[in-house]
Amino acid sequence: MKAITFDDFGAADVLRLTDAPIPEVRPGDVLVKVHAAGVNRADLLQRQGYYGHQRDGDSDLLGLEVAGEVAAFGTDVTDIRPGERVMGIVGGGAYAEYARVDRAMAVRIPDNLDFAEAAAVMESFVTGWEAAVHLGETASGTAVLIHAAAGGVGSAAVEIAHALGARVFATANVERRADVLALGAEAVFDYRSEDFEQGVRSATGGRGVDVIVDFVGGDYLARNLRSLAPGGRLVQVGLLGGQDSASIPLSLLLHNHLRLIGTVMKSRTVEEKRAMVRRFAEGALPMFTEGRLKPLVGKVFTLAQAAEAHRAMEAGGGFGKIVLKVTA
Repeated sequence: MKAITFDDFGAADVLRLTDAPIPEVRPGDVLVKVHAAGVNRADLLQRQGYYGHQRDGDSDLLGLEVAGEVAAFGTDVTDIRPGERVMGIVGGGAYAEYARVDRAMAVRIPDNLDFAEAAAVMESFVTGWEAAVHLGETASGTAVLIHAAAGGVGSAAVEIAHALGARVFATANVERRADVLALGAEAVFDYRSEDFEQGVRSATGGRGVDVIVDFVGGDYLARNLRSLAPGGRLVQVGLLGGQDSASIPLSLLLHNHLRLIGTVMKSRTVEEKRAMVRRFAEGALPMFTEGRLKPLVGKVFTLAQAAEAHRAMEAGGGFGKIVLKVTA
Protein backbone atom coordinates (compact mmCIF):
# COMPACT_ATOMS: atom_id res chain seq x y z
CA MET A 1 0.00 0.00 0.00
CA LYS A 2 1.00 3.65 -0.36
CA ALA A 3 1.79 5.54 2.84
CA ILE A 4 3.52 8.69 4.05
CA THR A 5 6.81 8.01 5.82
CA PHE A 6 9.89 9.95 6.91
CA ASP A 7 13.43 8.82 7.62
CA ASP A 8 14.53 11.69 9.87
CA PHE A 9 12.81 14.27 12.03
CA GLY A 10 12.57 17.72 10.51
CA ALA A 11 10.54 20.12 8.41
CA ALA A 12 7.60 19.09 6.25
CA ASP A 13 9.96 18.28 3.37
CA VAL A 14 11.01 15.02 5.11
CA LEU A 15 7.60 13.51 4.32
CA ARG A 16 7.47 11.24 1.29
CA LEU A 17 5.02 8.87 -0.35
CA THR A 18 6.38 5.32 -0.30
CA ASP A 19 5.28 1.71 -0.13
CA ALA A 20 4.53 0.16 3.25
CA PRO A 21 3.09 -3.19 4.34
CA ILE A 22 -0.65 -3.43 4.95
CA PRO A 23 -1.12 -3.67 8.73
CA GLU A 24 -1.88 -7.07 10.20
CA VAL A 25 -5.38 -7.31 11.66
CA ARG A 26 -5.60 -8.43 15.28
CA PRO A 27 -8.67 -10.22 16.71
CA GLY A 28 -10.37 -7.02 17.88
CA ASP A 29 -9.49 -4.86 14.86
CA VAL A 30 -11.13 -3.75 11.67
CA LEU A 31 -8.98 -3.09 8.62
CA VAL A 32 -10.12 0.12 6.97
CA LYS A 33 -9.57 1.11 3.36
CA VAL A 34 -8.82 4.74 4.07
CA HIS A 35 -10.67 7.35 2.02
CA ALA A 36 -9.66 10.36 4.13
CA ALA A 37 -7.48 11.15 7.13
CA GLY A 38 -7.54 14.12 9.47
CA VAL A 39 -4.39 16.17 10.02
CA ASN A 40 -3.68 17.10 13.65
CA ARG A 41 -1.06 19.19 15.39
CA ALA A 42 0.25 16.02 17.04
CA ASP A 43 1.26 14.82 13.56
CA LEU A 44 3.47 17.88 13.16
CA LEU A 45 5.04 17.34 16.58
CA GLN A 46 5.76 13.69 15.78
CA ARG A 47 7.39 14.65 12.49
CA GLN A 48 9.51 17.28 14.26
CA GLY A 49 10.74 14.74 16.85
CA TYR A 50 8.84 16.16 19.81
CA TYR A 51 7.91 12.65 20.96
CA GLY A 52 11.30 11.19 20.08
CA HIS A 53 11.20 7.50 19.20
CA GLN A 54 8.64 6.54 21.84
CA ARG A 55 5.77 4.37 20.65
CA ASP A 56 2.57 5.20 22.53
CA GLY A 57 0.50 4.01 19.58
CA ASP A 58 0.66 0.88 17.46
CA SER A 59 2.05 2.30 14.22
CA ASP A 60 5.09 4.39 13.34
CA LEU A 61 3.13 6.03 10.55
CA LEU A 62 1.58 9.45 11.04
CA GLY A 63 -2.12 10.07 11.48
CA LEU A 64 -4.60 9.68 14.31
CA GLU A 65 -8.01 9.59 12.64
CA VAL A 66 -9.43 7.86 9.59
CA ALA A 67 -12.59 7.58 7.58
CA GLY A 68 -13.15 4.81 5.09
CA GLU A 69 -14.67 1.42 4.36
CA VAL A 70 -14.23 -1.82 6.26
CA ALA A 71 -12.01 -4.11 4.21
CA ALA A 72 -11.59 -6.92 6.76
CA PHE A 73 -12.03 -7.61 10.47
CA GLY A 74 -10.56 -9.73 13.23
CA THR A 75 -11.94 -12.94 14.66
CA ASP A 76 -13.48 -11.21 17.71
CA VAL A 77 -15.44 -8.69 15.62
CA THR A 78 -18.99 -9.81 14.92
CA ASP A 79 -21.04 -6.63 14.49
CA ILE A 80 -19.69 -5.12 11.28
CA ARG A 81 -19.23 -6.21 7.67
CA PRO A 82 -16.94 -5.37 4.74
CA GLY A 83 -18.00 -2.28 2.84
CA GLU A 84 -19.52 -0.47 5.82
CA ARG A 85 -18.43 3.14 6.24
CA VAL A 86 -16.60 3.88 9.49
CA MET A 87 -14.58 6.64 11.12
CA GLY A 88 -12.19 6.03 13.94
CA ILE A 89 -9.24 7.00 16.09
CA VAL A 90 -5.98 5.13 15.57
CA GLY A 91 -2.66 4.98 17.38
CA GLY A 92 -0.88 6.14 14.24
CA GLY A 93 -1.21 4.85 10.71
CA ALA A 94 -3.89 7.07 9.16
CA TYR A 95 -1.62 8.51 6.44
CA ALA A 96 -1.93 5.36 4.36
CA GLU A 97 -4.24 3.47 2.02
CA TYR A 98 -5.12 0.98 4.78
CA ALA A 99 -5.21 1.35 8.55
CA ARG A 100 -6.17 -0.97 11.35
CA VAL A 101 -8.59 0.37 13.93
CA ASP A 102 -9.59 -1.05 17.29
CA ARG A 103 -13.26 -1.93 16.76
CA ALA A 104 -14.19 -0.08 19.96
CA MET A 105 -12.51 3.05 18.58
CA ALA A 106 -14.55 3.08 15.36
CA VAL A 107 -18.12 4.19 14.74
CA ARG A 108 -20.33 4.08 11.68
CA ILE A 109 -20.37 7.25 9.59
CA PRO A 110 -23.77 8.98 9.53
CA ASP A 111 -25.33 8.79 6.08
CA ASN A 112 -25.33 12.57 5.66
CA LEU A 113 -21.51 12.86 5.98
CA ASP A 114 -19.00 12.21 3.21
CA PHE A 115 -15.56 10.75 3.91
CA ALA A 116 -13.76 14.11 4.10
CA GLU A 117 -16.31 15.37 6.61
CA ALA A 118 -16.06 12.16 8.62
CA ALA A 119 -12.27 12.52 8.79
CA ALA A 120 -12.83 15.87 10.53
CA VAL A 121 -14.91 14.45 13.35
CA MET A 122 -13.26 11.99 15.69
CA GLU A 123 -10.25 13.68 17.33
CA SER A 124 -11.97 17.07 17.66
CA PHE A 125 -15.45 16.03 18.69
CA VAL A 126 -14.52 13.09 20.93
CA THR A 127 -12.12 15.36 22.83
CA GLY A 128 -14.61 18.24 22.80
CA TRP A 129 -17.41 16.04 24.18
CA GLU A 130 -15.13 14.62 26.86
CA ALA A 131 -13.98 18.06 28.01
CA ALA A 132 -17.19 20.05 27.77
CA VAL A 133 -19.79 17.42 28.67
CA HIS A 134 -18.33 14.43 30.50
CA LEU A 135 -15.85 16.41 32.62
CA GLY A 136 -17.31 19.91 32.45
CA GLU A 137 -20.92 18.77 32.85
CA THR A 138 -22.19 21.23 30.24
CA ALA A 139 -25.97 21.08 29.82
CA SER A 140 -28.91 23.26 28.83
CA GLY A 141 -28.68 26.62 30.59
CA THR A 142 -25.03 26.20 31.54
CA ALA A 143 -22.76 29.18 30.90
CA VAL A 144 -19.53 28.08 29.19
CA LEU A 145 -16.30 29.82 28.16
CA ILE A 146 -14.21 28.08 25.50
CA HIS A 147 -10.72 29.29 24.72
CA ALA A 148 -8.96 28.89 21.34
CA ALA A 149 -12.42 28.48 19.84
CA ALA A 150 -11.21 28.76 16.25
CA GLY A 151 -9.11 25.61 16.68
CA GLY A 152 -10.22 22.07 15.93
CA VAL A 153 -11.26 20.97 19.42
CA GLY A 154 -12.29 24.46 20.51
CA SER A 155 -14.69 24.91 17.60
CA ALA A 156 -16.12 21.43 18.24
CA ALA A 157 -16.68 22.32 21.89
CA VAL A 158 -18.51 25.50 20.86
CA GLU A 159 -20.79 23.49 18.58
CA ILE A 160 -21.44 20.89 21.25
CA ALA A 161 -22.21 23.39 24.01
CA HIS A 162 -24.53 25.37 21.74
CA ALA A 163 -26.33 22.22 20.58
CA LEU A 164 -26.98 21.29 24.21
CA GLY A 165 -28.57 24.66 24.90
CA ALA A 166 -25.73 26.27 26.85
CA ARG A 167 -24.79 29.95 26.79
CA VAL A 168 -21.45 29.96 24.98
CA PHE A 169 -18.68 32.53 25.27
CA ALA A 170 -15.36 32.14 23.51
CA THR A 171 -11.94 33.56 22.80
CA ALA A 172 -10.34 33.66 19.35
CA ASN A 173 -8.50 36.14 17.17
CA VAL A 174 -10.64 38.92 15.80
CA GLU A 175 -10.33 37.60 12.23
CA ARG A 176 -12.26 34.49 13.31
CA ARG A 177 -14.88 36.21 15.46
CA ALA A 178 -17.64 35.90 12.83
CA ASP A 179 -16.80 32.22 12.22
CA VAL A 180 -17.05 31.34 15.92
CA LEU A 181 -20.23 33.37 16.36
CA ALA A 182 -21.72 31.37 13.47
CA LEU A 183 -21.08 28.17 15.44
CA GLY A 184 -23.35 29.39 18.23
CA ALA A 185 -21.21 31.54 20.51
CA GLU A 186 -23.01 34.44 22.17
CA ALA A 187 -19.87 36.57 22.38
CA VAL A 188 -16.28 36.12 21.17
CA PHE A 189 -13.43 38.01 22.84
CA ASP A 190 -10.28 38.79 20.86
CA TYR A 191 -7.54 37.18 22.94
CA ARG A 192 -4.99 39.79 21.80
CA SER A 193 -6.87 42.98 22.61
CA GLU A 194 -9.82 42.18 24.88
CA ASP A 195 -10.01 41.06 28.51
CA PHE A 196 -12.07 37.88 28.53
CA GLU A 197 -12.33 37.97 32.34
CA GLN A 198 -14.01 41.36 32.24
CA GLY A 199 -16.12 40.35 29.24
CA VAL A 200 -17.44 37.21 30.96
CA ARG A 201 -18.23 39.05 34.16
CA SER A 202 -20.12 41.72 32.25
CA ALA A 203 -22.05 39.22 30.13
CA THR A 204 -23.11 37.15 33.15
CA GLY A 205 -24.01 40.03 35.46
CA GLY A 206 -20.94 39.42 37.60
CA ARG A 207 -21.73 35.76 38.28
CA GLY A 208 -19.18 34.13 35.99
CA VAL A 209 -19.47 30.95 33.93
CA ASP A 210 -20.12 27.41 35.09
CA VAL A 211 -17.56 25.74 32.81
CA ILE A 212 -14.32 26.78 31.13
CA VAL A 213 -12.57 24.62 28.54
CA ASP A 214 -9.00 25.88 28.16
CA PHE A 215 -6.23 24.91 25.75
CA VAL A 216 -3.80 27.71 26.64
CA GLY A 217 -2.75 27.41 30.28
CA GLY A 218 -0.02 29.59 31.77
CA ASP A 219 -1.27 32.95 32.97
CA TYR A 220 -4.80 32.05 31.83
CA LEU A 221 -5.15 29.85 34.93
CA ALA A 222 -5.76 32.56 37.54
CA ARG A 223 -7.92 34.55 35.15
CA ASN A 224 -9.97 31.45 34.40
CA LEU A 225 -10.58 30.70 38.06
CA ARG A 226 -11.67 34.29 38.66
CA SER A 227 -14.10 33.92 35.72
CA LEU A 228 -15.87 30.90 37.23
CA ALA A 229 -19.13 31.04 39.17
CA PRO A 230 -19.20 29.27 42.56
CA GLY A 231 -19.02 25.52 42.00
CA GLY A 232 -17.56 26.04 38.52
CA ARG A 233 -15.33 23.61 36.61
CA LEU A 234 -12.15 24.45 34.70
CA VAL A 235 -11.20 21.69 32.26
CA GLN A 236 -7.58 22.06 31.13
CA VAL A 237 -7.05 20.30 27.80
CA GLY A 238 -3.79 21.76 26.46
CA LEU A 239 -0.90 24.15 26.97
CA LEU A 240 -0.78 26.22 23.78
CA GLY A 241 0.74 29.07 25.79
CA GLY A 242 3.87 26.99 26.31
CA GLN A 243 3.86 27.35 30.10
CA ASP A 244 3.34 24.29 32.25
CA SER A 245 3.43 26.13 35.58
CA ALA A 246 1.33 28.98 36.94
CA SER A 247 0.18 30.53 40.19
CA ILE A 248 -3.16 29.37 41.58
CA PRO A 249 -5.35 31.60 43.78
CA LEU A 250 -6.02 28.80 46.25
CA SER A 251 -8.26 30.87 48.53
CA LEU A 252 -10.60 31.48 45.59
CA LEU A 253 -10.48 27.79 44.63
CA LEU A 254 -11.46 26.80 48.17
CA HIS A 255 -13.97 29.54 48.95
CA ASN A 256 -15.92 29.12 45.67
CA HIS A 257 -15.68 25.29 45.65
CA LEU A 258 -14.09 25.29 42.21
CA ARG A 259 -12.79 22.23 40.38
CA LEU A 260 -9.67 22.11 38.21
CA ILE A 261 -9.65 19.06 35.91
CA GLY A 262 -6.84 18.07 33.56
CA THR A 263 -7.26 15.83 30.54
CA VAL A 264 -5.33 14.77 27.44
CA MET A 265 -6.21 11.91 25.10
CA LYS A 266 -2.65 10.82 24.22
CA SER A 267 -1.79 9.55 27.70
CA ARG A 268 -5.09 7.74 28.27
CA THR A 269 -5.15 3.97 28.49
CA VAL A 270 -6.79 1.97 25.72
CA GLU A 271 -9.81 1.28 27.93
CA GLU A 272 -10.18 4.97 28.75
CA LYS A 273 -10.01 5.88 25.07
CA ARG A 274 -12.64 3.28 24.28
CA ALA A 275 -14.87 4.76 26.98
CA MET A 276 -14.41 8.23 25.50
CA VAL A 277 -15.47 6.99 22.06
CA ARG A 278 -18.45 5.19 23.59
CA ARG A 279 -19.62 8.35 25.36
CA PHE A 280 -19.23 10.31 22.12
CA ALA A 281 -21.15 7.68 20.15
CA GLU A 282 -24.01 7.68 22.65
CA GLY A 283 -24.27 11.44 23.15
CA ALA A 284 -22.86 13.31 20.16
CA LEU A 285 -23.09 10.98 17.16
CA PRO A 286 -26.90 11.22 16.86
CA MET A 287 -26.53 15.02 16.67
CA PHE A 288 -24.61 14.67 13.40
CA THR A 289 -27.44 12.66 11.89
CA GLU A 290 -29.91 15.30 13.09
CA GLY A 291 -27.77 18.13 11.69
CA ARG A 292 -27.26 19.73 15.11
CA LEU A 293 -23.50 19.12 14.83
CA LYS A 294 -21.52 19.61 11.64
CA PRO A 295 -17.85 18.83 10.93
CA LEU A 296 -15.74 21.75 9.80
CA VAL A 297 -13.56 20.95 6.80
CA GLY A 298 -11.08 23.67 5.86
CA LYS A 299 -8.58 22.51 3.25
CA VAL A 300 -8.34 19.15 1.49
CA PHE A 301 -5.07 17.76 0.11
CA THR A 302 -4.21 14.45 -1.51
CA LEU A 303 -2.13 11.90 0.38
CA ALA A 304 0.86 12.77 -1.81
CA GLN A 305 0.47 16.39 -0.70
CA ALA A 306 0.95 15.59 3.00
CA ALA A 307 3.95 17.93 3.25
CA GLU A 308 1.88 20.76 1.80
CA ALA A 309 -0.89 19.99 4.30
CA HIS A 310 1.60 20.20 7.17
CA ARG A 311 2.91 23.53 5.91
CA ALA A 312 -0.64 24.85 5.72
CA MET A 313 -1.25 23.91 9.35
CA GLU A 314 2.05 25.47 10.42
CA ALA A 315 1.17 28.69 8.60
CA GLY A 316 -2.09 28.89 10.57
CA GLY A 317 -4.87 31.33 9.90
CA GLY A 318 -7.29 28.74 8.54
CA PHE A 319 -10.63 27.65 9.93
CA GLY A 320 -11.75 24.05 9.88
CA LYS A 321 -9.95 20.74 9.69
CA ILE A 322 -7.18 20.00 7.23
CA VAL A 323 -7.93 16.65 5.59
CA LEU A 324 -5.93 14.29 3.40
CA LYS A 325 -7.93 12.62 0.61
CA VAL A 326 -6.45 9.14 0.36
CA THR A 327 -8.78 7.13 -1.88
CA ALA A 328 -11.35 8.50 -4.32
